[in-house]
Amino acid sequence: MKPRNETAVSECLLLGLTDDLALRSLIFSLFLSMYLVTILGNLLITLAVSSDPYLHTTMYFFLCSLSFNDVFFTTCIIPKMLVNIQTQDQSITYTGCLSQVCFVILFTVLENSLLAVMSYDRYVAICHPLRYAVFRKPCLCVLMELVSLSTSTVDSLLHMLLLLQLSFCTDLEIPHFFCELAQVIKLACSEIVINNILIYISVDIFGGVPLSGIIFSYSHIVSSVLRMPSSQGKTAVASVMYTMVPQMLNPFIYSLRSRAMKEALRKLIGRTASQL
Repeated sequence: MKPRNETAVSECLLLGLTDDLALRSLIFSLFLSMYLVTILGNLLITLAVSSDPYLHTTMYFFLCSLSFNDVFFTTCIIPKMLVNIQTQDQSITYTGCLSQVCFVILFTVLENSLLAVMSYDRYVAICHPLRYAVFRKPCLCVLMELVSLSTSTVDSLLHMLLLLQLSFCTDLEIPHFFCELAQVIKLACSEIVINNILIYISVDIFGGVPLSGIIFSYSHIVSSVLRMPSSQGKTAVASVMYTMVPQMLNPFIYSLRSRAMKEALRKLIGRTASQL
């Protein structure tokens, strides 16, 4: 079959969901509930942090950024999936598919960068408290945020530029519920070696480096608290496990484990209720 240029592709098919109508209804309800919890939970976190001056610290600044990132990431995937389930239509426009690929990469890389920055924030605060005053400067926090966003954007655009150079010989039937880069390039009939090399490099840099930074930071934190006197060290380790490690999971779980965040949420809910 003669290769077809990407400009001739008008839509893609997302085949990652079941054809069982009863099961599709269950999946729709499940993902809609999860999406609403994600949106409302992260919005509540942001409102709580912004309304409580006690939480105006670097850690919670990056936590809010992580909350926004989670909202944007889920929004570029879940709503389209819910529409497809509701309309029983598995199609997505080619432009929409490319946009989804771009944003998924951007927000994934940005989340990895933010988690690494947050772990470094805790590392400096505990292991080098005298230097923490420099790290807490708002200008430095904003700069780190911009660097993370810039690198994420550049990485996603590089993948997009290479993806646009591909041609396809078959219909774009993607065995997933959203357009994932690796699944899309598998359908290309043109050479994809450069695309795969870029994927490997990106994973190593934007996945491996943040992960290494997180492991480095928390291993030094644990090492520092273990060098304290026995009883004090044990208490400190418990505190680290209780208040810091969960932040690597996601902002919603971390916030529920933070006493300061709980108190801020209580105040926010109390003020809201009094105004109704």
